[in-house]
Amino acid sequence: MFETLLQSSYFSLFLIIALGFMLGRIKIKGLSLDVSAVIFIALLFGHFGVVIPKSIGDIGLVLFIFTIGIQSGPGFFDSFKSKGKVLIAITLLIVGSACLTGVIFKYAFGIDTPSIVGLIAGALTSTPGLAVAIDSTKSSSASIAYGIAYPFGVIGVILFIKLLPKVLRLDLVKEAKLLEEKRKSKYPELNTASFRITNPLVFNKTLAELQVRAMTGAVVSRIKHDDHIAIPTAHTVLHEGDMIKAVGNNKALDQLTLLLGERAEGDLPLTSTQELQSLLLTNKNLINKSIAHLNLQGTFGCTVTRVRRSGIDLSPEPDLVLKFGDKLMVAGEKEAMKELAQFIGNDEKRLSDTDFFPIATGIVLGVIVGKLSISLSDSFTFSPGLTGGVLLVALILSAIGKTGPILWSMSASSNQLLRQLGLLLFLSEVGTSAGVNLVSTFVDSGITLFAVGLAITVVPMIFALVFGYYIFKINILDLLGTIAGGMTSTPGLAAADSMSDSNAPSVAYATVYPIAMVFLIIFIQVIAKFIV
Repeated sequence: MFETLLQSSYFSLFLIIALGFMLGRIKIKGLSLDVSAVIFIALLFGHFGVVIPKSIGDIGLVLFIFTIGIQSGPGFFDSFKSKGKVLIAITLLIVGSACLTGVIFKYAFGIDTPSIVGLIAGALTSTPGLAVAIDSTKSSSASIAYGIAYPFGVIGVILFIKLLPKVLRLDLVKEAKLLEEKRKSKYPELNTASFRITNPLVFNKTLAELQVRAMTGAVVSRIKHDDHIAIPTAHTVLHEGDMIKAVGNNKALDQLTLLLGERAEGDLPLTSTQELQSLLLTNKNLINKSIAHLNLQGTFGCTVTRVRRSGIDLSPEPDLVLKFGDKLMVAGEKEAMKELAQFIGNDEKRLSDTDFFPIATGIVLGVIVGKLSISLSDSFTFSPGLTGGVLLVALILSAIGKTGPILWSMSASSNQLLRQLGLLLFLSEVGTSAGVNLVSTFVDSGITLFAVGLAITVVPMIFALVFGYYIFKINILDLLGTIAGGMTSTPGLAAADSMSDSNAPSVAYATVYPIAMVFLIIFIQVIAKFIV
């Protein structure tokens, strides 16, 4: 009966996932495989003939890669600007050293060229690389070699990424905090302060005339005149002795001191008719609109004092473009605040809802882009492939944020659920397909090709470690994502992703993966054409 059940791909799929989670929770000296354990159970099942349909693996792959791209999109472009050159250099080093290792062993052991390019593609688990290798050599030897190198290409990257922090004696939780602090340091902390109007040059002038926001960068949130506290507008007039409260970074508050007169002790409490609220931006019509465009102060008499996004407080500059899920800290009259809350949405349920139309549409576009073939010359054609197409489209859509009524972002909980589901489906299928011929190909083809494939997998990661960590001194989380992306290893990213709550590995992976894929295709074609 059990054998009959195993023939059902659905039964086998969820049995593999369940056993994988059980294995993943086992810790040896503080090290566990987590979700990556699923692929090892799948390899074992595959060896005994269990097959998970490739279509299930492809569905899992597109879900996993699409959610990675959607989450990483905004950070991808920032990362590319700030760390792009270093990450590209490491990626080129990974792919270049893999190909060079293959060529060296080709001459050392007399291995034919089709087998070498197949080993390179398998060691870097690149299906587009295999397609190019087969097309360039017109030989079945490439696919056989790919099958020999592929299993360790999957397992080797997972083990390397899992063991690396232990070998370097690094605490990834601590490293994630340091990386987050470094990210936050780019945005000056916002503070509040009270001021007394003592500068004669500003007496009897309005905030608009003085251009306080533009001149200092601070936001005036309330003003006290003759014992009356009010929410200021652009037409509010400053009088001698008035008290104001403002929000801004230290530099902005210092500038405001020079403009108005002097800092004052004490606070300006809100009156019974006023309040300070944190409002959630969930109105899709306001996405990608600037604060100046919304003119909340003119329309509602409310002042935005800060905008909280991804755990960071941003100064509400007039040209700051708002994103779905931004939290606006607003001061205003209670009645006006109710109207403002309705205007911007302030609906937490909408934030957590999952709209499948953008997900399905984005994946469809990604699959189409992946099928495109770009011909750069008579001898070189490039196609992004399924993974590359979906990732590129997701990155672009996430950065755009909104197209007409379509919102491309997802809530963190929805993203995490779909990513985990996609990953489990993908690892189960990849593991069983690799496990089918794992032993037989090793026995039939001997130890040489397997050993060369192993070297092509390991050597580039060692180079990446030496240059990335010790020479370029990039953060370990960035390095893990770069290694996974440079090795074009989605299971490797899964291993890195499960080790920390930080999205740094995913951002680094998304940054380098398309580059690694292009480099690998070019190098395989060059080897196939010119290395005899």
